[in-house]
Amino acid sequence: MKTTSFIAAALSALIAGSAAAEGELNLYSSRHYDTDERLYTDFEEATGIKINRIEGKADELIARMEAEGANSPADILLTVDTSRLARAKNAGLLQAVDSEVLEERIPANLQDEDNQWFGFSQRARIIFYDKNDVTNPPATYLGLADPEYKGLVCIRSSSNTYNQTLLASIITHHGAEKAKEWAEGVVANMAREPQGGDTDQLRGIVSGECEIAVSNSYYFARALRKDVKGLSDSVDMIGIQFPAQDAEGAHMNLSGAGVAAHAPNKDNAVKFLEYLASDQAQVYFSNGNDEFPAVQGVELAENVAALGEFKADDVNLSEVAKNIPEAQKIFNEVGWK
Repeated sequence: MKTTSFIAAALSALIAGSAAAEGELNLYSSRHYDTDERLYTDFEEATGIKINRIEGKADELIARMEAEGANSPADILLTVDTSRLARAKNAGLLQAVDSEVLEERIPANLQDEDNQWFGFSQRARIIFYDKNDVTNPPATYLGLADPEYKGLVCIRSSSNTYNQTLLASIITHHGAEKAKEWAEGVVANMAREPQGGDTDQLRGIVSGECEIAVSNSYYFARALRKDVKGLSDSVDMIGIQFPAQDAEGAHMNLSGAGVAAHAPNKDNAVKFLEYLASDQAQVYFSNGNDEFPAVQGVELAENVAALGEFKADDVNLSEVAKNIPEAQKIFNEVGWK
């Protein structure tokens, strides 16, 4: 293994363009953030590699890669979350990557056990609550199923990848039986049928439809940074509860990427993944899109840091990914729409 200082030097050389590369990179991305443009242009300027982007919903991109087969032009699949990365791997759409830079920079629990995908940014799955009405918010995810919160909870549908991975992590930590009891309890406590995205769950608190909501951290952090209709003007009424701080810690959803199984430009693809692990890119994930960096020690954006310090769950997400099919089965059994 190279030393940490050697790894840092290698990354600095990449960003400075001191070892300019040539050619192209075909990127299939389901990240829908305009702010990611900076990531792409900085990489192109640093390396001389031109990025050709195909953007779409994750499931559509995965289906496209399956249909294209060995003739797929895809070099990289960049997507959100562990469930989709695992789906792409299980479909044979990714390949193992041998990179000392990635091994050194990305924590082991945020890597696929076969090095077929890597996490580059994180979002904490947080419990939010109405500070005016809720004096005893759930301290854990399991607490969301407590009967005292009946009719109070807003949370997304079972088809949402964030919830699929959350339930898979509960299975990993507590077993399938306990996970099913939890899912049944949450359904019983819902203030309304699942609807909308994470921002809509937070807006539910503002409107009074619910008093407790589950959302990823960056939706709230975004409302601290800029005006989000129906939310930013009311953030002071919303409390933040990082779950399970005396146990496993807050569940972290990933944004990650892997090299396509039939990548025509594999070397350039690996360079792109290594760039995403650089300090420059990691800072931008926080400043540009209100996320937590995957690389430890990278400075947080002011609005992200304002959420507060917390213990993150360091469970191996490769193990969590194995429980995603069981999670979907449980959702179906308990009638979580």
